[in-house]
Amino acid sequence: MVISGIQQIGIGVEDLYNAWSWYRNYLGFDIRVFEEEAVAELMLPYTGGKPQNRRAVLALNLQGGGGFEIWQYTKRTPLQPKKKLLLGDLGIFAGKLKCRNAQKVYEEFSKSEIEVLGDVHTCPAGIANFFIKDPFGNIFNIVECNSWFKNENKLTGGSYGALIGVSDIEVSKSFYRNILGYDEVIYEEEGKFDEFRFIPGGDLTFKRALLRHSKPRKGHFSPLFGPSEIELVQVRDRKPNKIYEDRFWGDLGFIHLSFDVIGFSELRDLCKKHGHPFTVDSTADQNGASFDMGEAAGHFSYIEDPDGALIEFIETHKVPIVKKLGLYLNLKKKDPEKALSRWILKAFAFNRVKEVG
Repeated sequence: MVISGIQQIGIGVEDLYNAWSWYRNYLGFDIRVFEEEAVAELMLPYTGGKPQNRRAVLALNLQGGGGFEIWQYTKRTPLQPKKKLLLGDLGIFAGKLKCRNAQKVYEEFSKSEIEVLGDVHTCPAGIANFFIKDPFGNIFNIVECNSWFKNENKLTGGSYGALIGVSDIEVSKSFYRNILGYDEVIYEEEGKFDEFRFIPGGDLTFKRALLRHSKPRKGHFSPLFGPSEIELVQVRDRKPNKIYEDRFWGDLGFIHLSFDVIGFSELRDLCKKHGHPFTVDSTADQNGASFDMGEAAGHFSYIEDPDGALIEFIETHKVPIVKKLGLYLNLKKKDPEKALSRWILKAFAFNRVKEVG
């Protein structure tokens, strides 16, 4: 089994093109991998037991990192959380984006329409970072990183991980280590933290742990996705709420964290062994055949972390490289541990969108 990296973080929105336009203009997600309108027929455990119509686009920032899967219901109004989200609530609270120089990005963002939350601080590992909020209420942690795929002179790169609220940090560490390979604890501390003060609910006491993978990721897209990190946050001064309590997958906010993988049978066995079996499995519904996602195809599945946050796995079989010329990559017969040539990955630039909609 191979994990190539974080493929994307899913974001439920009210207006796909409005959201994508903002993410393109301000965060550099201007590469369209696929765009599709269809019925989510296999996600019944998370959509009220009924198939739901939706529209989605997978957008990349070619400087490196995972993408955004921007996701919109087309025949129901997506719901806001019932209660104001506070740091430490259970689930994906913030997405992480990488940058080269946090202070420079902070200064540039502060001059723009972006809502910046607080100042630049260093985490317990000494890494400079700060937080922003998009116009749709989603919070992102902008984190300095020295791993890049390409330089396009953008302020930020792609998805670098997530800040996830948990109820028991030790249990969650085991989950992210045993299944997803985040075996390196960069720090684990408890207290009040200056960098959290301007985040909703961030003035309380927290236990936090930053996890990374000690082994470099392998696989077809690993040079593009690069390394990533997961930050677990456990609030100590209150009982946390579940971010997606009484709501559907696809409702507003961060709906899942998706990993690009190869080797579904091994992965299924691994998840079951550690007590987190697949809750959705396209291979079962398709009798092992690739699931057609319009311009792309492959297998996908979901599991839940110990507090119910959704982790998606995608095994990519077909993906458009130069859509205008009808050029697609067929990955089924390629060495699962071998990365694609950098020039092939850079060809995603032919799918750059200059105007959304």
